[in-house]
Amino acid sequence: MAHPSQLGFQDAAAPIMEELLHFHDHTLMIVFLISTLVLYTITIMMSTKLTNTNSMDAQEVEMIWTILPAIIMIVIALPSLRILYLMDEMDTPHITIKSTGHQWYWSYEFSDYDLLMFDSYMTPNDSLTTGHFRLLEVDNRLVTPTDSPVRMLISADDVLHSWTIPSLGVKTDAIPGRLNQNTFITSRPGVYYGQCSEMCGANHSFMPIVMESVPLSDFETWNLSMLEST
Repeated sequence: MAHPSQLGFQDAAAPIMEELLHFHDHTLMIVFLISTLVLYTITIMMSTKLTNTNSMDAQEVEMIWTILPAIIMIVIALPSLRILYLMDEMDTPHITIKSTGHQWYWSYEFSDYDLLMFDSYMTPNDSLTTGHFRLLEVDNRLVTPTDSPVRMLISADDVLHSWTIPSLGVKTDAIPGRLNQNTFITSRPGVYYGQCSEMCGANHSFMPIVMESVPLSDFETWNLSMLEST
């Protein structure tokens, strides 16, 4: 959950998000070094003595600004490709959940459990209780087991939506007529909030996502209670 005046990312709750945070810091340091080098070059070029000397040939300058950016791109691309591979590959998910975006709510269907499907609407302000967040709480939370690979199949029923939970590093577009896939593993129990991050209409900001990660035994208990209520 984000905090007031927070400048950085939310705390990572999944291994993929931890990798993304490390890659962000890695890239930010490269950008800082480039900015420092450019500022230093501009500063020394303002010196009349330097501009009137032949201490650096034009050929050498062209070699530097051709080879150095190529090296920088390689240093950035290699860890980026690694993370893309890790985000896409999961051979044996323990559970598969289909999420469908509607105007303006989400519906969930557990493919591994017959008849387990439900809708998730935003909780109105007059129904909020202590500890709930305005515009972020829902009536039916999505519950998943901790430390278990989860595969999300994401689609939409009407217009473009986007299923997004920042602390998990998950952001996948929900497209009508198309089934997109995302996988994640939660590394600790907790409640994680997200919102539709695609401009899907007038109530775009009123279709939040709340996922609760619990131990496997608690997940089975929740699963049985949901099946009994349907």
